[in-house]
Amino acid sequence: MNKINILIIAFFTVITACTNDFEETNTNPNTTNVGQIKASGMFEPLLYNGANFWLNYTWYWNNELVQFTAFTGGTTRQEHRYFISDANWQSVWNAYSRYGNNVTHMYDLSIDQKDRSLEAISMTLKVLYMSNLTDMFGDVPYSEAFTARKPNGTTKPQFESQKEVYEQMFADLNTANDIYATNPVFVKPALDGMYGGSMDKWRKFNNSLYLRLLMRVSGRPEMNAQAKISEVINSPSVYPIFTSNADNATVIFSGNDPYRSQFADTNEGTFTSSGRKLTEQLIKMTVLKGINDEQVFVDPRLPIIGKKNPSLSTNPNNLWKGTIAGVSEQNQSDADRGSSWLNTAVLARVDAPGTFMDFAEIQFILAEAALKGWIAGGDTQAKQFYENAVKASVEKWGAYGQFSETAVVISEADITELLQSDLASWDKATNKAELIGNQKYLALFWIGMEAYHEYRRTGFPELTIGDGAIYNDYILPTRFAYPTTTLATNSNNVQEAIGRMGPNTMKTPVWWSKQAIAGN
Repeated sequence: MNKINILIIAFFTVITACTNDFEETNTNPNTTNVGQIKASGMFEPLLYNGANFWLNYTWYWNNELVQFTAFTGGTTRQEHRYFISDANWQSVWNAYSRYGNNVTHMYDLSIDQKDRSLEAISMTLKVLYMSNLTDMFGDVPYSEAFTARKPNGTTKPQFESQKEVYEQMFADLNTANDIYATNPVFVKPALDGMYGGSMDKWRKFNNSLYLRLLMRVSGRPEMNAQAKISEVINSPSVYPIFTSNADNATVIFSGNDPYRSQFADTNEGTFTSSGRKLTEQLIKMTVLKGINDEQVFVDPRLPIIGKKNPSLSTNPNNLWKGTIAGVSEQNQSDADRGSSWLNTAVLARVDAPGTFMDFAEIQFILAEAALKGWIAGGDTQAKQFYENAVKASVEKWGAYGQFSETAVVISEADITELLQSDLASWDKATNKAELIGNQKYLALFWIGMEAYHEYRRTGFPELTIGDGAIYNDYILPTRFAYPTTTLATNSNNVQEAIGRMGPNTMKTPVWWSKQAIAGN
């Protein structure tokens, strides 16, 4: 087993342990024979640690790249200036690969142990993790990935084109959907902190993930995504999807070890005030100003996800203020002064949940599809889906308002006011696609890397690149580059992928992106 793990690390630089927080026999294959591991023993770490992984990446990477936050408390972190190194690429590659490897192992065990419920769940989770790997890097191994432990496996897997990877992910999701439809028994429901072992709920998540990824590649006509989206929407008995916030793919942490949020032991300084501040970009999309620059309306979600800077010396008028993403070092102090923080009391509590996907995202997908004529209903139906999406997002965050230092209660009137405001009104918007993109961006706050992926797909919202974003020539990273270890250990296959994609830099767009499709 040690030799197998060395080979796995050599080709994919993957750590095979699921976690340090759960029982060793479930997380360190070196201490036990493969046959002694139960698929159910791998499920719980993959779910809970996966949710914490999602939380960490949304805080550390996504928020900085898409200008929800900017680390302007010093120069130790400069991701918002696009100072991203090979070590960062390696870390991100390893993280997604680790989960892909472990969930593939769980799948193999579920087949051997004839556990149909975990067979389907394994495929759903594999697509969840691997879709993020390909969306971060472009072409990646899929069919040959993580096969080194098998008799005919390889330590040098072929890198497949993103088109091929997506086709295989779609096939896996459809296979999983068929298995869920047989209603297999989830043997230990208590292990499932997301759906309590409900195959109906997992099936909805699987098919909602399918919709997400179909929309991701919808700009590529060869994927026939528009027809497939229509098929999903018009076949609810075959493809059930999220129908309310009750279906959200949200992992619930009890707050007791080891079921604790990623940020359970994080103080306010480490989490936000000494580093990550809310940005001008986020504030201008959630705060309406009057003719004298007074703040006349605030998106009701903002006081739940954020907190005004409490210092009267730096924020004497008690306003929502954002720092500048990508600000130069010399202007950093001025930009940072009085800037608002993340709401630690809400986001970093011990039992704060982690969300992979929610109902609001599905409604935004349907709004876009209706607006573009891919599904029936036209502008009228698009408006309804859009308003459903905004309402669902506000209601989701409204449920967390009770945890703020000063409790925030959101009423139906507050939601109506938002939907009638210049921030979110369908009828007032001259560019409906941009409105959907902008509000979807806000709704994707705190959901993994989704806002970053969607920005590259749609170009929304319009982001302003700061004058300090010098490390990628003032270009928001369009992908992460393959790390040098991967280049060294699987050179031929990596070089073939680079030949298809373009230079191995953060300026080469991924295949499904708006930039790649436009050819500029």
